[in-house]
Amino acid sequence: MSKYNHNQFIAQFRSFRQQLRSCFESLGDSIIDLLDALAGNSTGINSVAELSLSPLFYRTYNSLYQAIKKSFSPDTDDQKLQKKLSKLLTTVAQIIPTPKERPFYLFAIDTTPAPRPYAQTMPERGYIYQPNTVKGNKPINIGHSYSIVSILPQKDTSVSAAWAIPLSGERVRPDLSATSTGNEQIKAILSDKSLPWFDSLCVLAADSSYSERSFLFEQCKHQNLVVVARVRSNRVFYQSHQAPKDDTPRRGCPKKYGLRFSLQESDTWHSPDQTTTTQHITRKGRQLTVMIQAWHNMLMRGTQQEKMYRHPFTLMRISVIDDTNTPLWKPMWLIVIGSQKHQLGCELVYSSYRQRFDIEHMLRFSKQRLLMTQFQTPQTEHEENWIRLVMLAYVQLWAAKELARHLPKPWERYLNSSSDTIITPSTVQRDFPRIIQEIGKPGNSPKPRGNSLGRVAGQTQPKRTKHPVVNKGKKSHKLPSQVA
Repeated sequence: MSKYNHNQFIAQFRSFRQQLRSCFESLGDSIIDLLDALAGNSTGINSVAELSLSPLFYRTYNSLYQAIKKSFSPDTDDQKLQKKLSKLLTTVAQIIPTPKERPFYLFAIDTTPAPRPYAQTMPERGYIYQPNTVKGNKPINIGHSYSIVSILPQKDTSVSAAWAIPLSGERVRPDLSATSTGNEQIKAILSDKSLPWFDSLCVLAADSSYSERSFLFEQCKHQNLVVVARVRSNRVFYQSHQAPKDDTPRRGCPKKYGLRFSLQESDTWHSPDQTTTTQHITRKGRQLTVMIQAWHNMLMRGTQQEKMYRHPFTLMRISVIDDTNTPLWKPMWLIVIGSQKHQLGCELVYSSYRQRFDIEHMLRFSKQRLLMTQFQTPQTEHEENWIRLVMLAYVQLWAAKELARHLPKPWERYLNSSSDTIITPSTVQRDFPRIIQEIGKPGNSPKPRGNSLGRVAGQTQPKRTKHPVVNKGKKSHKLPSQVA
């Protein structure tokens, strides 16, 4: 890296941090300190309170908790909160590069659990899905779930690091589903005219839980959005009905659905409209053959309100074999739906969905290295604030990746300090304290205000109310009266 480029990256990172500081009206300096302590947490800090001992946090632990409480203050109305989130989204969008090789912005959405099984005084806890490493155990827990929407930057090479820049993180309330929460998030991201992807083609990659009609029907309302969603292998779809050649008028509503197409029954499949074969080489040099079969103008059943016959989609079947013609995994089925779906080829759809797994790496890194699920609080608003702060700390790592140096540990002999080493979030986090010392902080130095008087002698705190666990019913999603 030349000296000119280095100075340019420093100026860009300083400008980003200054804009990030301006998004918070109160306790902005404490919030920046907290974000720096999180982003530079490479010393094994395992609790939120220990972040106050970080060299990047210039204040006391009381300021740390005040920063979490006031960052997205719950005492303000929803309009002010949405305005602050919109300003933060605009600030983050400025550091996202414009895709050059592919003609669209790639997004990913997923839901992650925040288990709180012992927080009996926290309201609106429910039964959530959480994978378990022990075979045979049920993958459930008690706590909250959060819907995360990230943008996936274009990779330069096939071995680029897995980055997923979070844009929105919202708690899934007990009276809503993860898909309905995701609908509102995507609507807010795509409808903002100040964002660079407002008039550009966008692609959203999602797993099988987002392939239901209630989610896809809402996404079809966005004219510049194409959804690539995985579907379970037991789904049933239909071909588009082919009208007879004769023009004989018929009574009743015109037929819309054609022959049945069951993913489990191969005898119901008709010949694919398109077949593509491509070669893929893994990081270890293993050559794989990917065969993609595509069926156009497929339909899924809808309802009276969600008329899915108006939104035909492309159904793809992806199978991977090795050099010995042995299938490696179970064939994968994908849905490609949206008014601009014809602009995506089969190989582009497959590569876009493969990059969706980068959001899984981001969530794992946030939980292991950014203490995403380590904040213990009985207030749901404070927990929501903490999730958003963790996302901003990850964004800071992305913004500083051009300034990071490679610092391999003594036992990492296979790594070197050359510039061609892959820049990962862990690599940037390891060098983040040095970067902050080099560029400085955008706020002011802390000023001691004296010691607090504390509580009055004999004052007692009322006990917090214990809340029951909310059990979502299949028909009713109303909250118990104790939780409301």
